[in-house]
Amino acid sequence: MTPVCVHNIWGGSKLREEFGYAVEGNDVGECWGISAHPEGDGTIRSGVYEGKKLSEIWQEHPELFGNLPYDRYPLLTKIIDAQDDLSIQVHPDDAYAMEKENGSLGKTECWYIMDCPEGATLVIGHNARTEEELKTMVAEGKWKDLIREIPIRKGDFIQIDPGTVHAIKAHTLILETQQNSAITYRLYDYGRLQNGKERELHIDKSLDVITVPAKGMEDCMKSTDNLPENALNLMYACEKYNVFKLDVKGSATFEQKYPFLAASVLEGTGSVDGKAVRKGDHFILSADYGNVEMSGDMSLILSTVEE
Repeated sequence: MTPVCVHNIWGGSKLREEFGYAVEGNDVGECWGISAHPEGDGTIRSGVYEGKKLSEIWQEHPELFGNLPYDRYPLLTKIIDAQDDLSIQVHPDDAYAMEKENGSLGKTECWYIMDCPEGATLVIGHNARTEEELKTMVAEGKWKDLIREIPIRKGDFIQIDPGTVHAIKAHTLILETQQNSAITYRLYDYGRLQNGKERELHIDKSLDVITVPAKGMEDCMKSTDNLPENALNLMYACEKYNVFKLDVKGSATFEQKYPFLAASVLEGTGSVDGKAVRKGDHFILSADYGNVEMSGDMSLILSTVEE
C-alpha cells in the first residue's frame, strides 16, 4: 500500500525521517497505512491492482476479502507519532454513530506501543464513580482529578472500547488498529490554540457516550513480552477485529486462513514469499492466500475480522 499521511497540530517529522514516507512538513502526526476511508483512501502500490484505491478493490473484488458481509472495508490501520499531547477524547459505539453521525461506524480501537520515553504515560479511563460526578468534574474543569493516567512502555497493548476516555501523550509512537471511522469527540484540549482559536470541543456528545464507571486497567492492557518468535500470536479478539503480533527471526511459516490479513512492518527488514519488505511497509494478504513464508529480522502487527 501507498499510505495517506495526515498533518496534525501535535505531529512531528519522525514518520518521514524514520519511516521514509514521502510527506513534507514537521506536523505529520498520522500515517493511515491501510485505509479505505473517504478522508484517506490508500492506493495499491504494486501488483495487478497497482494504482487502484483500496475502496475500489473492496467494491470490485469482494472475493479478495472472503466475501464479507460489510458495506465497507471494516478496519483502519495507522501509525501515530505524537510529538505533543493529543486532546483527551472518547468515541461512540456503532449505534450512537449511526444515529448521530450520518451512518458512520463507531470506533473501537487498540494501540500497540511501538516506542515511548522512559516513564511515559497515557490517558486511559477516568476516576468518576457516577454520571453525576462525571458531569460535575467536567463542568468545574477538574481535569487532574478526573483523568486516569497510567504508565506505559514499549510493547504494551491497550484495548480502547467505545466510551473509554483516552489520549496519547507526547513522544509516543503507536500502531493503531481501529474500525473504519473518523468519529472522535474531544472532551478537553488543554486550552490550546490553532490559528488563534481553541479547537472545537464536543462536551455533550462526550458525556452521552462515556462509560461510567471506567473499566479497570486489567481489562484494557496487556504486555507482549516473551511471545514466541516466528508465530502468529493473537493479542486480542473482539467482534470488531482480531489483532496479532509476529516477530520474524530467521523464518516463519503460517497459513493465511482468514478473510484477509492487514499487515504492518513495525521494525526491521525481510521478505514475504520472496517480496522485500521493510519498516513502514503495509500490505494485505487476501483470502485463500494459503501458506505464507516470511524471512528476515522484523516485527509486524496483523489484523483481520471475523467472518
